[in-house]
Amino acid sequence: MPKGARGGGACRETVTDSAKLDGCKCISKPDLMDYDTVDADSFGRSLRGIGLNLLVRDVATEVAFLEAVFEMTAFQPTADFAIMTYGDQVFQVHSDGTYAAHPLLGLLPENPPRGAGIEIHLYDTDPDDAVARAEALGATILAEPLDKPHGLREAYILDENGYAWVPSRAKG
Repeated sequence: MPKGARGGGACRETVTDSAKLDGCKCISKPDLMDYDTVDADSFGRSLRGIGLNLLVRDVATEVAFLEAVFEMTAFQPTADFAIMTYGDQVFQVHSDGTYAAHPLLGLLPENPPRGAGIEIHLYDTDPDDAVARAEALGATILAEPLDKPHGLREAYILDENGYAWVPSRAKG
């Protein structure tokens, strides 16, 4: 699959002849969206379910952190915006400046932690590996990896915007 190609829509083709199944992407995968080239209008119209949009002081710094620590992928990163993927999941990062006329901007604290109260769980990220990568970047480790009674091994890593990222895996 090319970089930037991700699920983004319902399949419009039905194949009933088993001879045609070989190589048909429509049977198991939705249409693909190329996050490297998608325009804002098409991207916005494709979003479904629950979404996550992080407001940050510096998009480039946040993108570098997410890529280095959690092995996420950024698409179309600019000073104001980036599309981020974590596995098959997509979310957005916006700079504070993009919210200049938005009422939410006035509610953000001037001093960290601005993301207090939200935990962003990443269930497909090894907490021990993520903590090692975060420590190498000088990130704040709120809680070292620990086996929890609810069946997960988790760690808590705070990014510079105050968001608590929780790499988690099922206990082995």
